[in-house]
Amino acid sequence: PAAAAPAAAAITPNGASAPSAGGRVVASGFAKQEAAAKGVDLSTVAGSGPGGRVVAADVANAPAGTIQTPNKSPSGLVMATPTAKALAKKKNIPLESIQGSGPFGRILPDDVLIAAGEKPVAAAKPAAPEKSKAAPAAKAAEPKAAPAAGSVPLDGMQKAVVKNMVATLEVPVFRVSRTICTDAFDELYKQLKPKGVTVSAMLAKAVATVLENHPVVNAAFDPAGAIKYNEDINIAMAVAIDGGLITPTLRKANTLDVYSLGREWKELVGKAKEKRLSPAEYSTGTFTISNLGMFGVSQFDAILPPGTGSILAIGSSKPIVYQQANGFFGVKKEMTVTITCDHRHIYGAHAAEFLKVRTFRRCRGCGAGSLKDAFVVVLGFFLSFVLALQELADVGCDMSASSRSLRSDAVIQCHECESRGGLLVRAF
Repeated sequence: PAAAAPAAAAITPNGASAPSAGGRVVASGFAKQEAAAKGVDLSTVAGSGPGGRVVAADVANAPAGTIQTPNKSPSGLVMATPTAKALAKKKNIPLESIQGSGPFGRILPDDVLIAAGEKPVAAAKPAAPEKSKAAPAAKAAEPKAAPAAGSVPLDGMQKAVVKNMVATLEVPVFRVSRTICTDAFDELYKQLKPKGVTVSAMLAKAVATVLENHPVVNAAFDPAGAIKYNEDINIAMAVAIDGGLITPTLRKANTLDVYSLGREWKELVGKAKEKRLSPAEYSTGTFTISNLGMFGVSQFDAILPPGTGSILAIGSSKPIVYQQANGFFGVKKEMTVTITCDHRHIYGAHAAEFLKVRTFRRCRGCGAGSLKDAFVVVLGFFLSFVLALQELADVGCDMSASSRSLRSDAVIQCHECESRGGLLVRAF
């Protein structure tokens, strides 16, 4: 009898040796995990830690009478997975009557099946086929990885890349870099993205439109001693594929709208990944774009493909802090572009003119280029009307002579604009 008193104190949750905070037993994390694994009710265990805190050793030495169904929290809430709850409801089994085997006594689907007198679903058996299915995928990926030692013969595509890169060494090239604000470009992309337009399509359209005014940058050097000016503007864009690199080409990109370019580019990339591109779809580029911005690359130099005069390397767009004209500081996004040119027929001034920031304003508003015919509304006095006309012309809009003679507040048809119901260009 004398020994019974301490035992009673050891399992009494309200005793001095079993501290609680608002009805919650104070216990270490390890003690809680051990109690959940053994099914021990912590409220019946006397703690030997500081201030009577229950530690793992107390749980390990807990009397057998302290073990109970641990699927209830101190508040009486039954802990169970959503799948277990749905299964218990389907089989009309009260969750309170089920002993959980999960962490901290959480009821799992197998616990419900056991309570229903059914065999748990053998998770290990389906796992075996999954592993067997995964094994071939791993084996298929093994050739992609570089071997620890030895040599691997180049495939046809890799040999072609080597041949082109070696041929490029004979070309005297120079590079020009420029930082461009992309706020307007990003804003337009947000508007066009829901319509299926990609960044690649917008870049191709912007570059192709600019090249119309810089034919020498779109030209190639003829070893016979001439400059070969190309009639078409075909934008090739580098795409990394399994085992190599290829440049699908958007032919006559300057004559297509960004929607058509987006659809065509998606089709070309799909063919490239499946290695189904025809020679005309990857070897007819007159100007090449290499974009590593999606990888977070700030700036890089691209190697000039043989038979072309220029390649544009595009880095990532990043926010920067700058001082505005009013003296206050603001934030804008900028990216660095670097053009590599054949110095035999393209000079520094040509590249610098091509990279002027204002030329890329063709991506703004109606300057997205050759989209759908639309009506542009100009609001304001005559001066603002004239300025708006000039602004439209500057970004490449095809303004007819009759449109220029219209008064202010007139409706102008612009063949280079995309709008549904009208685009407000300028208002004073």
